[in-house]
Amino acid sequence: MYPFLRLAKEMVKFRNAPKLGMLDTHVSHHICWPWDLDPFVELNNGRTLTLYDLGRLPFVKRIGLWGALRANGWGITVAGCSVRYRRRVRVFHRFEMRTRSIGWDHRFMYTEQSMWRNGECLNHILVRTAATDAGGIVAPARVVAAMGQPDPSPTLPDWVGGWVSADATRPWPPMADIEPVPHP
Repeated sequence: MYPFLRLAKEMVKFRNAPKLGMLDTHVSHHICWPWDLDPFVELNNGRTLTLYDLGRLPFVKRIGLWGALRANGWGITVAGCSVRYRRRVRVFHRFEMRTRSIGWDHRFMYTEQSMWRNGECLNHILVRTAATDAGGIVAPARVVAAMGQPDPSPTLPDWVGGWVSADATRPWPPMADIEPVPHP
């Protein structure tokens, strides 16, 4: 089940937090609970993605994106991500989550997030998001302008550009050359 209560707690906790600039870092603290575990008694990889929402949504509010989305009737969606897992997160481990915007291109906005414990990075995610309306994707330049952020995007780091380029070569739809197997 989605952690709605934990998300509500984070939104309330940061409701009066100072506004952040577009490229500032939002820091939050979390605990790995028993219901976050997989059969190996560590943080489930899918749950990790869900927990990243607990950092990303307050960040979106603090940078002014939430207000711009609401004012324009836009939604926001995750359009892709790449995760690197490096250290186990065990039950009752406390960890720090860091969330920041890296920049944007003509279609997407890029956010990086990481979980830290005792000064060591546990995992890291690059998230590609898109603002949407009834017509599809809203150009990030338009979204950023609606946020009152006139500056152009910083140059995306090479590792982000490499991921974007590699992902563009990925076939879609996947496995289109495989015949469907009829179900009995």
